[in-house]
Amino acid sequence: MARKKTSPAEDLIDMVSLMPWWAGVGLAGIAYVVLHRLATPVAATTIQHGQIADVMVRTIGASLASIGQYLVPLFCLAGAGVSAWRRNKRRALVSSVSQAGGADALDCMSWHEFEILVGEAFRLQGYRVAETGGGGADGGVDLVLSKGGEKFLVQCKQWKAYKVGVDVVRELYGVMAAKGATGGFVVTSGSFSNDAKEFADGRNVKLVDGHRLFGLIKQARESLASGIGSATAPNPVATARSADESAQASCPKCGSEMVKRTARNGAKAGGQFLGCSNYPSCRGTRALGLAQK
Repeated sequence: MARKKTSPAEDLIDMVSLMPWWAGVGLAGIAYVVLHRLATPVAATTIQHGQIADVMVRTIGASLASIGQYLVPLFCLAGAGVSAWRRNKRRALVSSVSQAGGADALDCMSWHEFEILVGEAFRLQGYRVAETGGGGADGGVDLVLSKGGEKFLVQCKQWKAYKVGVDVVRELYGVMAAKGATGGFVVTSGSFSNDAKEFADGRNVKLVDGHRLFGLIKQARESLASGIGSATAPNPVATARSADESAQASCPKCGSEMVKRTARNGAKAGGQFLGCSNYPSCRGTRALGLAQK
């Protein structure tokens, strides 16, 4: 489908909306100061031969700057507002899912909401996330993660009815090689076929199913609530494995799903363990590393 034509103003708003909201506000201030200086009228002096073209250019430039000193900052502020709205929407979506009882909460959202959710889950781990705007539910690489000079590609599949096959994993692996990415993730709300798992095994492509994603989101929210900053965020591969371990464990007391927690008091303060998702009504725990036993 052809991309809808947009005006320069819409392009500017879209560009600024990809920045943090505070960066958009700062850009608005800088744009006003610069354009205000350029808007100084050309002094009326005797025009010498050969200066007509130069004076005309300066006059036109000053006229455009006099208008732009108000319009450009306004567009920047509009982009900052969109950025802030998107940020609140992402956080609200993550909060809603993380408070749900299980991975079934992923099934009722649209493909676009799913993509936003996946991006925010990685963003909460301290990674810069760029949404490529695939243009549909099956738009190829949907997110680009970056941190410490490394790049990871993410393909999102909001598929509930059937398993993600090996062709999808092969496609992402080929794009990774072409773009020189360190690794990649295929994320789905459902599950993966055995062929897909076998192909990904031993390669730098990680498969994240609905249960693993749910665990990743809950872990990210807990890290945020504990005040763990992005500077200490783990490698996304290790994060996905840890989230997968949490999702597959079951409470020894009530059988409910376990989530990764950090001890705040006692002799083991700062250590991590698996706690029942029904806490505080159930206080069942497991030590990390026992999830597969």
